[in-house]
Amino acid sequence: MQRSIAILSWAAAAYATSLSSTCTVSHIKSSLPEDGYILGVTFDHSSVTANAVYNTSYSNYFFPDATIDYCNVTFSYSHAGSDDTVILGYYMPAPESYKNRFLATGGGAYAIQSGSQSAPGGVMYGAASGFTDGGFGSMDTDFDDIFLLGNGTINWPLVYMFGYQAIEEMTIIGKQFTKNFYGTTNSSRLYTYYQGCSEGGREGWSQAQRAGSEYDGLIIGAPAIRYGQQQANHLYSNVVEKTLDYYPPTCELEKIVNETIAACDPLDGRTDGVVSRSDLCQLHFNMSSIIGKPYYCAASTSSSLGLGFGKRDSTEPAQNGTVTAEAVAVAQTIVDGLHDSEGRQVYISYQMGASFEDAQTTYNSDTGEWELSIAGAGGEWVARFLELQDADNLSSLEGVTYDTLKGWMIQGMERYMDSLQTNLPDLTTFYENGGKIIHFHGEQDESIPTGSSVHYYNSVRQTMYPGKSYNESTDALKEWYRLYLVPGAAHCATNDLQPNGPFPQTNFAVMANWVEKGIVPETLNATILQGEYEGKNEQICAWPLRPLWTENSTLNCVYDQASIDTFDYTFDAYKLPLY
Repeated sequence: MQRSIAILSWAAAAYATSLSSTCTVSHIKSSLPEDGYILGVTFDHSSVTANAVYNTSYSNYFFPDATIDYCNVTFSYSHAGSDDTVILGYYMPAPESYKNRFLATGGGAYAIQSGSQSAPGGVMYGAASGFTDGGFGSMDTDFDDIFLLGNGTINWPLVYMFGYQAIEEMTIIGKQFTKNFYGTTNSSRLYTYYQGCSEGGREGWSQAQRAGSEYDGLIIGAPAIRYGQQQANHLYSNVVEKTLDYYPPTCELEKIVNETIAACDPLDGRTDGVVSRSDLCQLHFNMSSIIGKPYYCAASTSSSLGLGFGKRDSTEPAQNGTVTAEAVAVAQTIVDGLHDSEGRQVYISYQMGASFEDAQTTYNSDTGEWELSIAGAGGEWVARFLELQDADNLSSLEGVTYDTLKGWMIQGMERYMDSLQTNLPDLTTFYENGGKIIHFHGEQDESIPTGSSVHYYNSVRQTMYPGKSYNESTDALKEWYRLYLVPGAAHCATNDLQPNGPFPQTNFAVMANWVEKGIVPETLNATILQGEYEGKNEQICAWPLRPLWTENSTLNCVYDQASIDTFDYTFDAYKLPLY
């Protein structure tokens, strides 16, 4: 009772209170929810830290540049009967900047959080912003570091924490903590949002599917859903090279990509170096036309982070040659996607115009030959998460076939169906809670196939509106869930190969306007962040409409059935539906 009176008396002066006076350990302790607020959860009051941060500049793909003040808060909790510690972090806006908003954030690759990169993007819009270490031991510890208790033994509690539980708990705790911190009553509306891309996108869908009543709006980018298929799919390009017995020099692959971009760029009605219509590229461009074209690359030494899943270092000689039929066959087979030995479709690949990141080869200076370089994301997945060995990659793909890949995909799907797979299409609870979804994906994503998002969108549409026609179900779905394919964009980022492509930086503002003011994002606001048109505003069409520019550079969002059909996948290699 005394604690409640203290909170209510403080509430009257909440917005007149300064950041310095609220950002104290004593105030944080008094703002923690009661033990048992979540059944079995106990807070460690001795773990509380609070640090006021002023005039900090922030820059990121996903939010406009801003300078912010906030209270950097951390504290931990544990679960009854479990010797665990889960660390939470929250960035709390200055009281005068707070707008009754809470933003949950996720991570990337095997990191469950990206706090210092993502949380400021909520603060700039007046949102308390949260992140979690998932109980992994620290904010610097990734899921793959703690996945195994020992060779052959999975740490299942932390699998479920990574899968969905930790983000949900961080949100539920954070919402009550935010109300207590700012002295608002429990009856006051706290608009609750989530934003994340890649693994963060998968985490966003985990919340839509398993904690739908907690959120008003979800901003989900390029989600790594269908985890069993997605992770093993990184090895598909390598298996294509091995099967066709050709390992293209990196410059040859680069030439194929650049020629594809040049040929497909004008198909959308505007020549700007951006492939906005990879569907038209698929329908009208024959990759064999690149055979015989010359390429040249100077000698180089490079280090690639492999999209967060493993480092690739390479020293390459000068490369001078012409594009071979063998290289085009490798590229076309990769684009066609994985099929088993009976020709049945197993999974999706990348859109035409995307770079061949997974297919990158390595140069052997001793033999003067280009050789297989096993993609770390796929290699670690099989070695660690399927074979349960404490290893960062496979040592060899000897004996691995398309059918082997299919088997690995099925194994991963079945083992992690209720934790990491994250492709449940029934979003009834979220929908009935009035939630909204902005789902975006780069048209030239080189890590998570763009078609993966389209296929899940269609799975939700068909599941939520089974008795309606295509157009009727699309019209119903767009009232609360909209998908946008970002022209030319790479994986959760701009694309150096297509620098004039736009990127949606203001998604939080767009979502807040949709949820709080009913302003429907008919198109998604975006900005060109590099290249000759840097700073120019663009709009992105909502699926299934596709962009088409007229002669005076006017954008039209058009319905094109043939183009839509290129994103229609029948995964007949499985007996059960693959949503």
